[in-house]
Amino acid sequence: MSESTDPIEPIVPEQARAILDQAMRDRLGGDWQDEDSGWQLVTGHDYMARVTRGSRNVDFYVDLLGEVTVEEGEINPAQAGGRLIVWTLLLVSVGLAYLLARAVGWF
Repeated sequence: MSESTDPIEPIVPEQARAILDQAMRDRLGGDWQDEDSGWQLVTGHDYMARVTRGSRNVDFYVDLLGEVTVEEGEINPAQAGGRLIVWTLLLVSVGLAYLLARAVGWF
Protein backbone atom coordinates (compact mmCIF):
# COMPACT_ATOMS: atom_id res chain seq x y z
CA MET A 1 0.00 0.00 0.00
CA SER A 2 2.78 2.41 -0.77
CA GLU A 3 1.64 5.17 -3.05
CA SER A 4 4.20 7.11 -5.00
CA THR A 5 3.36 10.79 -5.14
CA ASP A 6 5.33 13.19 -7.20
CA PRO A 7 6.39 16.31 -5.34
CA ILE A 8 4.62 19.44 -6.48
CA GLU A 9 6.96 21.79 -8.30
CA PRO A 10 5.94 25.43 -7.98
CA ILE A 11 6.41 27.63 -11.00
CA VAL A 12 9.20 30.18 -11.02
CA PRO A 13 8.38 33.91 -10.90
CA GLU A 14 9.26 34.40 -14.58
CA GLN A 15 6.67 31.79 -15.60
CA ALA A 16 4.10 33.35 -13.26
CA ARG A 17 4.72 36.79 -14.81
CA ALA A 18 4.26 35.40 -18.34
CA ILE A 19 1.02 33.64 -17.33
CA LEU A 20 -0.20 36.79 -15.57
CA ASP A 21 0.60 39.01 -18.56
CA GLN A 22 -1.26 36.65 -20.91
CA ALA A 23 -4.32 36.51 -18.63
CA MET A 24 -4.39 40.31 -18.43
CA ARG A 25 -4.15 40.65 -22.22
CA ASP A 26 -6.94 38.09 -22.65
CA ARG A 27 -9.26 39.79 -20.16
CA LEU A 28 -8.48 43.49 -20.71
CA GLY A 29 -7.28 43.53 -24.31
CA GLY A 30 -3.83 43.83 -25.78
CA ASP A 31 -3.76 47.61 -25.41
CA TRP A 32 -4.73 47.75 -21.72
CA GLN A 33 -1.45 49.51 -20.82
CA ASP A 34 -2.12 52.39 -23.22
CA GLU A 35 -3.17 55.60 -21.54
CA ASP A 36 -6.27 55.81 -23.74
CA SER A 37 -7.61 52.45 -22.52
CA GLY A 38 -8.35 53.90 -19.07
CA TRP A 39 -6.84 50.99 -17.13
CA GLN A 40 -4.43 51.90 -14.32
CA LEU A 41 -2.10 49.36 -12.71
CA VAL A 42 -2.61 49.93 -8.99
CA THR A 43 -0.28 47.26 -7.64
CA GLY A 44 1.33 44.07 -8.74
CA HIS A 45 4.20 41.64 -8.69
CA ASP A 46 5.04 38.38 -10.46
CA TYR A 47 2.09 36.50 -8.94
CA MET A 48 -0.66 39.15 -8.80
CA ALA A 49 -1.86 42.44 -10.23
CA ARG A 50 -4.70 44.87 -9.56
CA VAL A 51 -5.92 47.21 -12.26
CA THR A 52 -8.68 49.77 -12.00
CA ARG A 53 -10.79 51.81 -14.38
CA GLY A 54 -13.46 54.16 -13.18
CA SER A 55 -15.13 52.48 -10.21
CA ARG A 56 -14.10 48.94 -11.16
CA ASN A 57 -11.18 46.84 -9.86
CA VAL A 58 -9.95 43.69 -11.55
CA ASP A 59 -7.58 41.46 -9.55
CA PHE A 60 -5.45 38.78 -11.19
CA TYR A 61 -3.81 36.04 -9.10
CA VAL A 62 -1.47 33.28 -10.26
CA ASP A 63 -1.01 30.42 -7.79
CA LEU A 64 2.18 28.41 -7.41
CA LEU A 65 0.90 25.82 -9.89
CA GLY A 66 0.20 28.39 -12.61
CA GLU A 67 -3.58 28.59 -12.31
CA VAL A 68 -5.09 32.06 -12.81
CA THR A 69 -7.90 33.49 -10.70
CA VAL A 70 -9.62 36.71 -11.75
CA GLU A 71 -11.82 38.70 -9.36
CA GLU A 72 -13.78 41.76 -10.39
CA GLY A 73 -15.47 44.22 -8.07
CA GLU A 74 -16.18 47.80 -7.15
CA ILE A 75 -13.51 50.09 -5.71
CA ASN A 76 -13.12 49.81 -1.96
CA PRO A 77 -13.91 52.62 0.52
CA ALA A 78 -10.21 53.50 0.92
CA GLN A 79 -9.91 54.12 -2.83
CA ALA A 80 -13.10 56.18 -2.88
CA GLY A 81 -11.91 58.21 0.12
CA GLY A 82 -8.52 58.76 -1.48
CA ARG A 83 -10.14 60.04 -4.65
CA LEU A 84 -12.28 62.44 -2.62
CA ILE A 85 -9.22 63.74 -0.76
CA VAL A 86 -7.30 64.27 -4.02
CA TRP A 87 -10.17 66.16 -5.64
CA THR A 88 -10.56 68.32 -2.53
CA LEU A 89 -6.84 69.14 -2.44
CA LEU A 90 -6.89 69.95 -6.15
CA LEU A 91 -9.81 72.34 -5.82
CA VAL A 92 -8.33 74.00 -2.72
CA SER A 93 -4.99 74.43 -4.54
CA VAL A 94 -6.65 76.00 -7.57
CA GLY A 95 -8.65 78.29 -5.29
CA LEU A 96 -5.56 79.37 -3.37
CA ALA A 97 -3.65 79.99 -6.60
CA TYR A 98 -6.50 82.15 -7.86
CA LEU A 99 -6.67 84.13 -4.60
CA LEU A 100 -2.89 84.63 -4.58
CA ALA A 101 -2.92 85.78 -8.21
CA ARG A 102 -5.80 88.12 -7.40
CA ALA A 103 -3.94 89.56 -4.40
CA VAL A 104 -0.79 90.16 -6.43
CA GLY A 105 -2.82 91.86 -9.16
CA TRP A 106 -2.52 89.39 -12.02
CA PHE A 107 -6.32 89.07 -12.25
